[in-house]
Amino acid sequence: MKIEPKIHHRRSIRLPKYDYSQAGAYFVTTVTYKRECLFGEIQNGKMQLNDAGRIVWDVWNSIPTRYPTVTLGTAVVMPNHFHGIILVGVIPVGVIHEVGVIHELPLQPESSQQERRRMILPLVVGYFKMNSAKQINKSLNSPGIPIWQRNYYEHIIRDDQEHNRIHLYIESNIGNWARDDENPIKSK
Repeated sequence: MKIEPKIHHRRSIRLPKYDYSQAGAYFVTTVTYKRECLFGEIQNGKMQLNDAGRIVWDVWNSIPTRYPTVTLGTAVVMPNHFHGIILVGVIPVGVIHEVGVIHELPLQPESSQQERRRMILPLVVGYFKMNSAKQINKSLNSPGIPIWQRNYYEHIIRDDQEHNRIHLYIESNIGNWARDDENPIKSK
């Protein structure tokens, strides 16, 4: 299939001119294909992971083994989506990452592939989505079935106050499931 730019619009989720190879903290969310509840259910205010949900959790926790410069923050597997905080590189104690001036990467056509490979966040999220999907499909004997929607949401965490707000959001996600926009049977 030929890609037609006038028809097939794929918007970049990246912040223009931000250097994703630098140390920083990121809030990421990824959603299941067609928002299907694949990872378990919430019962009595607790997320009850099924086998697929446990695979997602295990792959998430394996990330620092694959990427030693990555530390994992607060995370939650929900019935049809996942939220997590990813800390990349050495971050000074007491400061998540003050984002002031955003510097453009000096990308030249011949070096763009090399520079993209340095952007650890898309590598980490790609590893997470690909390996969890492969393991889930293997466990279900259903190779090639989509598990995740294409792309993911990312947000650069700019300071400790924002980190704390996002941490609390993730921690309260299960309790707020009844009102969550991702909940297919949300209470009105």
